[in-house]
Order: sequence, then C-alpha cells, then structure tokens
Amino acid sequence: MMTKLAPLAFAGAAVLLTSGCANGGLFGRNRPDEFAVQRQAPLAVPPDFNLVPPAPGAPRPVEGTASQQAMEALFGGPAPRSAVETSALDRAGRADPGIRSAVGDAGTNTVAKGTVTRDILAAPAGAGGAAQATIPSG
Repeated sequence: MMTKLAPLAFAGAAVLLTSGCANGGLFGRNRPDEFAVQRQAPLAVPPDFNLVPPAPGAPRPVEGTASQQAMEALFGGPAPRSAVETSALDRAGRADPGIRSAVGDAGTNTVAKGTVTRDILAAPAGAGGAAQATIPSG
C-alpha cells in the first residue's frame, strides 16, 4: 500500500508546486502591469504660429550643397586647427595643382625599386608564416 501512495503523494505535491507558477497562483501575487503604468502625454499645439508657408515658385533659402550639409552633420562645422596641425601644413606647403598630370608624364624622373619591392607589393595578404628571405645572387 505504501508503494501505491508514494507516487500519488508525489503527483499531488507536483500539482501544488506548479499551480503556484500560474497567473495569480496560490499566493495571488498582485503586481502592476508594466505596460499600463506609463501615462500618455496629451497632444499639444506648438506655440510658434509665426511660420509662413513658402510662396509657390519662390527660390529655396540657401542651405548649402549636400556635401556641405553632410560635413556639418558629421563634424559640426569648421573647427580651428591646432598649432601643431597649422605648423605641419605650413611646412608642407601647397601642392602644384597639376601634380597628377606631372606624375604620369614620360619626362618625370622615377626611381626603380627593383623586383623585390614589386614582389612585396604583389604578395597576397596573410600572416606571412611561410615567408622566406632570399639573397639575390649577382
């Protein structure tokens, strides 16, 4: 008889314990609904009634180009340069406006760095774990 009562007592205890997990349960937990505690702000008419609608066909006010607006949004407008930055820019000087044309000119003197530099620049990206150094003969 004891062996038949043990599973029945265990099932009854399990029912009592799990009933406490349901809404309200045995203990009747009264808590506020977290979605209902915030009040909705009343609608209000803005106090500025001086806005005038634009006239049809009138030119738009000057707002700047899209790139200027983007720079303003990203960086907050022009900022003063630091003394170090100003000094570096003064020492560097101004580049010739046609510098890109002069670089590609056949008369421009260039320095041949050799095949080693070309091979380094053409090497695939990676950790370089299998890289080896060779000394050219000659």
